[in-house]
Amino acid sequence: MKAALLSVGTELLFGQITNTNTVYLSRKLNALGIDVMYHFTVGDNPERLAEMIETSFKDCDLVITTGGLGPTQDDMTKEIACQVMGDHLVMHDDILQSIRARMLSYKRVMTDNNIKQAEMPSRCRIFYNDSGTAPGFALDRAKADGSGEKQWIACMPGPPKEMTRMFEKSVQPWLEELAEGCLFYREIRTFGVGESDLETILMPVIDGQTDPTVATYAKNGETMVRVASKRETAEDAKAAVDKMTGRIEELCGQYIYSYDGEDYSQVVGKLLIERGLSISCAESCTGGMFAAALTDIPGISAVFDRGLVTYSNQAKIDELGVKPETLEKHGAVSKETALEMAAGVKRVSGSDIGISVTGIAGPDGGTPEKPAGLVYIGFAYGDRLECREIKRTLNDRGRNRRNAMLSMFDVIYRNI
Repeated sequence: MKAALLSVGTELLFGQITNTNTVYLSRKLNALGIDVMYHFTVGDNPERLAEMIETSFKDCDLVITTGGLGPTQDDMTKEIACQVMGDHLVMHDDILQSIRARMLSYKRVMTDNNIKQAEMPSRCRIFYNDSGTAPGFALDRAKADGSGEKQWIACMPGPPKEMTRMFEKSVQPWLEELAEGCLFYREIRTFGVGESDLETILMPVIDGQTDPTVATYAKNGETMVRVASKRETAEDAKAAVDKMTGRIEELCGQYIYSYDGEDYSQVVGKLLIERGLSISCAESCTGGMFAAALTDIPGISAVFDRGLVTYSNQAKIDELGVKPETLEKHGAVSKETALEMAAGVKRVSGSDIGISVTGIAGPDGGTPEKPAGLVYIGFAYGDRLECREIKRTLNDRGRNRRNAMLSMFDVIYRNI
């Protein structure tokens, strides 16, 4: 099945709102084995909206829209969908009552234009909205080529919270019913290897692939491998993916940290909790990013004692006991300082593990000897005290800081 994503709203064209819906839906649809062919954005214009739906159907079996289901006059997605698909709107009393109840819960008076949201295509499949007032729907029509096959449009509200909730609860199960065969996929996550290098390593399984399919893609300092299979049964699809996963592990297992799409912080956090290892951190260039990622994990309070942001040299001296002469001789960004920071945070907290980071985030502040992107990570565990040096000379402050944070998790994972 081939799909087009159509985002509706003039505010999107003005750049007033970041369109996160297409990113979310593209990932979800591809995971279901549905090929996303196009991303379109159209303003609140009935003629252009109808034109884009028809254009999408020239190559696609499925059009998914987000936006334009609200109560105002410029919300025209339902009306245009009916026009294109050959249907008409009718009042649905159960939806009307649901909207009344929700407006009461908001302590708002229901206006006439809210009633419009209870009008739906006569032959549609309704997707109820338990996060807002605008329901969604799916509507079909016969293909123009007379083949007897159908084309589908699925319309969902634009607010991301409402859209994601509706998709997961209602739209995804509907799409799974439409799909031919059963799809199973796995997202393998790696760290410490670039996309081009990883693709080269995996070429024995990528070259000439049919099913399962293997694809690599880079994201936020990591490289992912997506393995997918579509078979007659879910069991057959999973077995095929499992077999391919084994071959991938043989080729690049040293870089893999997750086989089910978990973030590095989740993997390490769960490992610390399972092993009952307490941890504290001292951060400089990352400014608390490591601690923030760790505290996103439910139950981490059982092992995470404290996170110190010791950005200045004086803070490193006062909070961690870093020697002034170490800073004077080697500088704040050095192996020696990172080691003293890690040992210091382990000592003052009494944690099993002390980890530190110091570096030059950039884009300014670097030198030929110590360029932007240079990072040192100190690790103290038991009698072990070691440091990892990272040289990724990127002229991007955000990427340098994120890579430093991920490298901290990698150091812990490789050591425990």
